[in-house]
Formats: sequence, C-alpha cells, structure tokens
Amino acid sequence: MMRTSVTIIGGGILGLAIAERASRRGMTVTLLEKENTWAAHQTGHNSGVIHAGPYYAPGSLKARLCAAGNRSMVDFAREHGIDHAVGGKLIVAVGAAEEARLDVLHDRARANGVPVRLLSADQAREIEPHLNVSRALRVESTGIIDYAQVSRRLAELATARGAELILNARVQSIAVSGGGVTVDYGTGRSRSDLLINCAGLHADRVAAMAGVVPQVRIVPFRGEYYELVPGRRALVNGLIYPVPDPALPFLGVHLTRMIDGTVHAGPNAVLALAREGYDWKSVSLRDAFESLSYPGFLRMARRNLGTGAEEVARSFSRRLFARSLARLVPAIRPSDIVRSGSGVRAQAVHADGTLADDFVIQRADRQLHVLNAPSPAATSSLEIAGHILLLAGLDG
Repeated sequence: MMRTSVTIIGGGILGLAIAERASRRGMTVTLLEKENTWAAHQTGHNSGVIHAGPYYAPGSLKARLCAAGNRSMVDFAREHGIDHAVGGKLIVAVGAAEEARLDVLHDRARANGVPVRLLSADQAREIEPHLNVSRALRVESTGIIDYAQVSRRLAELATARGAELILNARVQSIAVSGGGVTVDYGTGRSRSDLLINCAGLHADRVAAMAGVVPQVRIVPFRGEYYELVPGRRALVNGLIYPVPDPALPFLGVHLTRMIDGTVHAGPNAVLALAREGYDWKSVSLRDAFESLSYPGFLRMARRNLGTGAEEVARSFSRRLFARSLARLVPAIRPSDIVRSGSGVRAQAVHADGTLADDFVIQRADRQLHVLNAPSPAATSSLEIAGHILLLAGLDG
C-alpha cells in the first residue's frame, strides 16, 4: 500500500508540528524552509506566552484550538524537558469603562472553558503589588515557554521518524496536477500527494504561486519590545495585560516575566516596510508597495488613523512607551526600560479592511494553505497540526 506523501512549506512551529504529526501517522514528509534555521521569524520572535484563550469568540477555531493547545503544549513541554512555567496572568482594568469590558471578557472566558477569577484591586495587588488597578481577571492557565526550543524538538522527532526536513530551501515554483504536487526549490524538487502551506509572512504569495487566489492579503506589522533593566525587574512578578479595547485591532502593550527572569514590555504595532522588517531601516519596495496599495490596508488604516499615529510615535519615543506601561505599573519610568528586539506579525487583512479574526485555512485541489495563524497559533500548534491533517482526511 502506498504511503501518503506531503510537502510542507515553512519551518516555523506550525510547519514543524504538522511534519511531526504526519510522520507519526506514517506519511512520507518533506518540509522546506528557506532560512538556515528553524523558527527564524514569527515563532522565534514572539512573546513566549502559552495562551489560555479568554479573548476569542466562543466556538471559533481560535477558542477551540487554543484551549486544547494550552493543555497539549504544557504536556509536550513536560514530556520533553522544555523550559516552561504556568503561573497565570492578570488582565487589569483601570476605571469603570474597562471594568465593564472585563466583565464581558470574564463571561467569554467561562464560555470557552478557561479557568478565571475576578479579583478586587486588593486581591490583584497581592499578586502584583505595584499595579494600578480597579479590578482584574486572573487567568490561571496562562504560562510561558521557549517556542524556538519546542520547534527544534519537533524537528528532531520528525527527522527521527524519517521526515526529510530541508533548510536553505527557497521555493521557486509549484505545479499542481491530477497526479500530485511538484515543488521546485532551487537545489531540488519535491513531489507529493499534498501541499501544506505554512509560510507565515509569505503564505499568500505561496498560495498564489500554487495557482490559488488567496482569501486574504498578508500585511506585516512589527511589534517592538522593551525590557525592564535588571534593577527594576522586581516591579513585575508575572504577566500583566491591559483589558483589550474591541474597537482597536491590537491588544496593547503588556508586561511579561520570561523564563530567564527578564521582563519584556510590549509589543506596539506599526506597519513593517518589509515582510521581514524588524526595524525601520529594513525596507522592501515590493513589500511596502503591496501593503500601501492594497485597498484592504487603506480601508483599515483610515479607520485607525489616530491609533496608528500613536503607535508610530511610541515606536520612536521611549518616554511614550514607558508612559503606556506606567498606566499598568505607575512606578515604571523611561530610564527603567531598554530596547529588546522585535517581531513581525503576518496579519491577514480582507479586501474590505477588516482583520481576519480567526485562523484562516484555505483549501484547494491537493492543497491546504494556512493564510492566517497569528497568536495563539504557537500555543495551538500541536492542535492545529491535527486539525489540518483532519481537513486533508489524513488524521482522526
């Protein structure tokens, strides 16, 4: 009996999770990654949070796969000795308007099966003594982990089961026929029964290369981080988040104590002028033109002009960044923070200017294209892998 063969494009945590699961199911697996290391982009530049899933619409893919992914990621970390900690987080309300939104979030979290508790200001300060808070939501199952370490372990497991994982393999062409899928990648060629596109920041382009009209366009947004200087890390014990504003497209800056004891602050959200643009100096004329000329981006930008201007200003001003953090922890001053890297989010935007608010997986003949997998995709990666193989009729 012939084994099903699959070609996966993209060596971030999701592509590697699919490779590991497919190889465990006895499939012939080839994974192509254009960089010289695993988890080089979104996976390797995220906040390292194991999300619990209080934000997502009940019944959505994000809600279902995040709740399951929280459990499976912690189990995976325990089984394979990967550094992690599950200490919970606080979502902090300041004032009556935010308290009303916190109540809505509490109800949504419970609908999603997420263990949460509403706390008074005094109860919240027992956990985080330096908070500015009127009420808070305690999310018990949130944790932190090193997702790059998870990715490397997934690569090891897949390789041990016979998967062929190839670095420095930039895809050049894709041909789909009744007999299968052929992917040329410069130094070689992969032929398989099925193509799975997990190319992240380039997922829409890979779909187009395969002859598919993608449902959404990837617009890259850079999230910039600061961290607290060593002498001020004691201001934060764990994870501190603001109450999200449903009128805004992104969550807002927050504070995260990492596995190594450092405390990261951020991210903001600014348009990246390259799909792999980790600073303002990184500019791709092609990428910038595609974003700035896309009607969906222009419609989204018009709706969020004020917020966008504030994000850009904060990108250039440590004082403004510190002021945003001080809303949560008033003792934080500009001298307490130093820059600490950035990440680029592959934000999927519809032509009408709305952001894709759930995972987007587009199917075509012999193909599955993951066109939107932002946070909590790393948390959910082991579950998304099973979901994708189930869509392909290869798992269950």
